[in-house]
Amino acid sequence: MSKGSRRVRIFSALEVANICGVVNQTAINWIRNGHLKAFSTPGGQYRIYAKDLAAFLDKRGMSASGEVLHDLIDRENWNSILIAAESSYNEYLKEEIIRLFPEYIFFQAFDWFETGRSMTENRPGFVLLDAEQFHGVDYSRFIHTVRNDVFFGKPYIALIIGGHMYDEFQHIQADTLLVKPVEFDKVETAVKSISRPQDTAANF
Repeated sequence: MSKGSRRVRIFSALEVANICGVVNQTAINWIRNGHLKAFSTPGGQYRIYAKDLAAFLDKRGMSASGEVLHDLIDRENWNSILIAAESSYNEYLKEEIIRLFPEYIFFQAFDWFETGRSMTENRPGFVLLDAEQFHGVDYSRFIHTVRNDVFFGKPYIALIIGGHMYDEFQHIQADTLLVKPVEFDKVETAVKSISRPQDTAANF
């Protein structure tokens, strides 16, 4: 599956304002007056699909803003990784992943609350989640929610498990299961192939 079919770029009203060089309230007014198509999150925040923003910019003749939009999409898409694990293992994973992908943006979450917050605020393209350390989580529900709510952008989710957990987790529809010790050469191959716009996703 190509990158473009998996990840949907969504902008906040503030991001739209920054792209267009206006204040946040102006972008909100565009939305409220029906000039810019948007939807609302459960928390009442406006969100705008990239295709709708592009159409708005074209209609308004904002060619420079349109170029900024496309640059943002090209640069950010699949260029960030969330590492979700407890402290010591998180640092170990980050060190290895940074070695492989020094140009990527990295986020860390050390508990389940921080994981949810980072998923919402940062919308990473890749998520490495240590399921062995985060107990009591309904991972099937988590993955279903992330995959079916366009707000999250459909990230690639890799669950890290202990070998004794394989039978329990093999039915969970993550993009991949990584059995400890993690083979980072397979991670590198998969991430790089998915990160290219026209390439097909590889399996870890």
